[in-house]
This record gives sequence, C-alpha cells and structure tokens, in this order.
Amino acid sequence: MGEIRNFKSGNQDGPPPDGPPPPPHGAMPRRLAAIIVGDIASYSRLMQADEEGTHVRVKRIERDLIQPSIVEHHGSLVKTTGDGFIAIFDSPVEAVRCSIVIQQNLIGRNASLAKDSRIEYRIGVNLGDVIVEPDDVYGDGVNIATRIEGIAAPGQVYISGAIYEQIKHKVVCGYESLGDRKVKNITDPVRVYRVLPDADAVGRTRSRRENALIFLLGLMLLIMAGGVLWSLLPHTPGGTSEQAATPAASPSASPIPQPPPREATTHTPQPSPSLASAPPPPAPSPSPSVALVREPEMIAIRGGSFAMGSNDDPTERPVHQVTIKPFSIGKYPVTVQEWNECAAAKGCGFTATGKDDAPVSNVSWTDAQQYAAWLAQATKKPYRLLSEAEWEYAARGGTQSKYWWGDKLQPGMAGCKDCGDLAAEQPAKVGSFKPNPFGLYDMGGGIDQWVEDCWHRTYQGAPSDGSAWNSGDCSSHVLRSGSWKNDSRYVRTTNRDGYDTNVRYPTHGFRVALSP
Repeated sequence: MGEIRNFKSGNQDGPPPDGPPPPPHGAMPRRLAAIIVGDIASYSRLMQADEEGTHVRVKRIERDLIQPSIVEHHGSLVKTTGDGFIAIFDSPVEAVRCSIVIQQNLIGRNASLAKDSRIEYRIGVNLGDVIVEPDDVYGDGVNIATRIEGIAAPGQVYISGAIYEQIKHKVVCGYESLGDRKVKNITDPVRVYRVLPDADAVGRTRSRRENALIFLLGLMLLIMAGGVLWSLLPHTPGGTSEQAATPAASPSASPIPQPPPREATTHTPQPSPSLASAPPPPAPSPSPSVALVREPEMIAIRGGSFAMGSNDDPTERPVHQVTIKPFSIGKYPVTVQEWNECAAAKGCGFTATGKDDAPVSNVSWTDAQQYAAWLAQATKKPYRLLSEAEWEYAARGGTQSKYWWGDKLQPGMAGCKDCGDLAAEQPAKVGSFKPNPFGLYDMGGGIDQWVEDCWHRTYQGAPSDGSAWNSGDCSSHVLRSGSWKNDSRYVRTTNRDGYDTNVRYPTHGFRVALSP
C-alpha cells in the first residue's frame, strides 16, 4: 500500500496536553492536486465469470503494478475501491506519466490473454482544488477525474484541459482533443483530451506519409495532363511544337509545359554511336537498406572469468563465478540517429525524437530486439543484445569495485541525478563522460540498458557460461546501468532491475553486441 499523506495546517508543534482542539467550522485541509481515478472495465462480467480468480488477479495488479508505479512517480495511493483506485500527486506531469506506465504495462500483461478475460482500466486525470483527509480526498477536483474516467475507453488515459495545459510541452506523448464534454453533476463543460503515448511518432509519421502521397498524386496527375496535352499537339520532325513556335499562339496556350530535349531523345529508338560503343554499365549497388546503414562502433572483448553479483542487494545474490567468451560490444548505447535509420527502413516501429548523438530512449525490450534483428539483416552480421553476464563483465572493465573507477562516487564519471554538475533533465549525448578501462562509454548512468535475459529476482540457478538466462517467466526482462534520473546507487556495476517486456519507458535504451 502506498503512503497515505497526512496534510495538516496550522501549528505543527503538537496538540496541547488536553488533546487537539476541534477545527474551526468549515476549516478543512485543501490543496491543488493532480488526481488519478482508475476503474476496471467490465468488472461485473469478469467477477461473474470467475469471481475468485478475478479478485486474485486484481489484487496482484494493485500490488505489483499500480502501487509501485504511484510511489515511483512520487504520488500517494489514497484508496482502492475493489474495482478501481484513487491516487493524488503534486505534479500533473508525474500523474500522467504514472497513468501511461500503468496502461502500457497492462498491454503487455494482457497480450497473451483472450480479449474477454483481460483486466483493462479506464483512467481519468484532473487537476483541481481538493479536500484532503488522511484516508480520502473530496471535492470537484475528484468528481471531475471520476467523470472523465467514466467516459474513457478501456485501456486509455483521458485528461482534463487543466492537466493538458500543464503537461502539453513536458510529456513525450500525443494528445487527441475530444472537445468540451458535459459531465454529470458538474456545472460547466469539461475539455477532455485522450493521451496517445506513441502518437508523437505515429501521428507525425502518418501525417508526413499522407502529405507525401497527396503531393506525389498531384504531381503524377499534373505530369499525365501535360503528357496528354503534349501528345495532342502537332510536332515538327525536330520535336518542337509548331503551336509553341507560332507567334499567333494564344496567351492561354503559353503555360502548356514543354518537355526538355533529353526527354524527347529517350523515345528515339536508335542510340547515339558514343553510347553504343561505351562499356556496359556497372553492376547495381547494394540495396539502400544495406548501403545506408550506420553500424555502431564496436569494441572487441577478449573474455575471461569474473565474480558476478554482489551482496549489496538481494537481487544481486548469490555472487557466482561466470566465464565469458570473446564478443564485441557497442562503444556507446544506440543513438537516436542509428535508431532512426532503422525506422526509415521500416525495421523499427517508431521514429525517435531528440538529438542525433543522444542515446535513443523510450524503447521496450521488444523494440530493442527489432533493431538488433534489422541491423543483423542489413549488415549480414550476427548483431544481438548482450547477455546480462556480458554486460556486467564489460561494465566492470576488469575491476571488482562498486563502480569501475572505485568504491566512491566521483564527479564527471557518469550521468545520474547526484553524479555531479552534468546531471540534467535529459540524458547527455553519448560519450559525455570518461570511458571505463575497456574503452566503453556510459556503462553506468545515462540510459537504462536492456539485455537479453528474462528477469529473475535472484541469481539462484543463473548460467555460469555467460549466456543469456532465457528460461522462466519472460514477461519481464533485465535492465542494467541506471539512468540520468536515478541516483548513484543505480550506477553500480552490479545493479540490476526488471521491466515489462513490451512496455516503453522514457529512461530505457540499449546497446548491441556482436558474436565473433
């Protein structure tokens, strides 16, 4: 259960000996807050079909997804309502991010289930003045969030205009305006928006594609019309229009497009002597998808043995000996420019935003696999994701300390929330910090990095040969490195975490490996 904040006003020195005085009439703790209201679609039908099983699944989602997501985004769970929940946030940005994470996680969890057995939430988010008590919140701010949730489609996040104005330039997503909606028991209409987590890429790509098609269609029609008009005109043997050469031609005829001489010569069946005697043209170059691919800069790792894990966290135990075979690893995480070449070749599912030399972010494990598969196909080389053991071996750079540079944090070594002056609201460009002894950059901080392995809570039973651990529940996969939004604990070379396989998150990226 998330922390229930107890908001108080007035003297904070404690109650008088006789007990706290009653609050003045009408005095209630109020505040401006972002409110999330979530509710399960078709809950009654699910309960009727499998009451006990549905109850267990809902409680598991609350425990494993909803409550941790709220805490991670600095909110507080006010209460659960059997088929829903209410949460309160100081930040509208964090409230919307939390809502997106919950919905995208549920997409991954529901992927293998029949449609009529999926647990899907409708989520409404509003910013308003609310009355706050230790175990509940009240007021129109909550009522509006509830009404917005009621009109949301299953699996969707709807937000009020008040939330939209606060987040429209701060959250990486798209928005679809649904106009002003009259909602029950609220006097004024409420402007409502649907949040589109991937519309920033999908929408713009679709618009560009549609605009390009319209332009090409118009150009083709213009060329066809010009060709028809040209064919109807009488021509001299030299291929020049007699009408165009006649001084008496009407002004309206002057805009008729005239084909250039080289277009006329292409219809001449007899080639010129110089062309006939020329050598045959060179063989066609490789396809653009191969010729234009930018391969990541790789560093060869000789391999060896090391003690993997630590006793700093239960998930990093037991420490175990692992032998690593030689392999090559990306010198940097995959960049926005490298990713977008894959997107342009239709090998990756979205176009990334940001500077070309920034690490690509907001990718799922499935996205990372798409890129590796496209790169392998385009280059005919066995590119792949690293195994977790390979990642830690490379990150250590031959050391056994907490960080590759030692046991104490040093400024200028990594990009994280408390790592020094270069910490920022977005990841620095790749290579902004010092490389480790293997010459690798950003092996700790900067961007979370997906690896091949399925998530396991400990190393009990982990492979000892450096291969990926692909057995067990693979609905989640392993992330290493920590990001610019994490503190230095996450930058340790042994730190590990897991996240849903098909869910995108703004701090998640990856780098690639290459088998010998």
